Amino acid sequence: MTSHPDKVFYPDDGLTKGDVVEHYRAMADVMLPHLRGRPLTLRRYPDGIEGQGWFQKHPGEHFPDWLRTERLPRRGGGSDQYVVCDDAESLEYLADQGTIEFHVWLSTVEAPEQPDRLVLDLDPPEGTPVSRLRATARKVRDHYERAGLAAFVQATGGRGFHVVAALDARSDVDVVLKLARVLADRVAGDDPDHLTTEQRKDNRGDRIFLDANRNGYAQTFVAPYSLRARPGAAAATPLDWRELGKAEPDGWPPAKLRQRLARKADPWRDLAKHAGSAEAALARFGS
Repeated sequence: MTSHPDKVFYPDDGLTKGDVVEHYRAMADVMLPHLRGRPLTLRRYPDGIEGQGWFQKHPGEHFPDWLRTERLPRRGGGSDQYVVCDDAESLEYLADQGTIEFHVWLSTVEAPEQPDRLVLDLDPPEGTPVSRLRATARKVRDHYERAGLAAFVQATGGRGFHVVAALDARSDVDVVLKLARVLADRVAGDDPDHLTTEQRKDNRGDRIFLDANRNGYAQTFVAPYSLRARPGAAAATPLDWRELGKAEPDGWPPAKLRQRLARKADPWRDLAKHAGSAEAALARFGS
């Protein structure tokens, strides 16, 4: 039973808390394979997106005992507890707690230091033509393929796209982060007028930022089919590459996404079968 289902969560879109919970009920089968076994960061808005929100990395004291949590080492010593969402009941419970966004680690709780995902986040400044974003995603794909990695693309539900590759989880996180930075530098080097890996926002100008930092230890990216806490209520949506030519980063609100999945399987359903080696990829670049 959803608590306060009529509370308005997206004022501009007329969506309530009940609508958000129903979204996650409807997405459970397709979303859980991308959540299962991974530490989560939750972005909670108990009073909707215009209320106070926060990122929650560690479980609250009021979370029930049946909700899975795992303690993971912290770089520099110590450890932290994280929520892990393995089933529909947990997903619905977290949504009922005002979780609008779900962000996942690039590794699992069983091997937190060995990522099985690599991601480059395309972060555009305001006013960037979507055609340039799409072209950039394709350039990233081409560099992945030169490195022997199979590239998958996701509309983030925000301003950009993610380009993701599955890894074999045999390389440690520092190797994967190095590979991500090499890839980002190679792509940006091909088009320095429009692309950058500059960390300081003030130095990026009107160029798209290729963010490799999400590949560091305990970093995250938005989970497939997670809503975003912004007007429009778009969800992060995995795409086929052939769809990219007409895709918008924020083109799939809940109703449209349900229609999509009624006629189309998850484009990332076989992602893990294409796992590649980070070390072999670095070797191809001579790094």
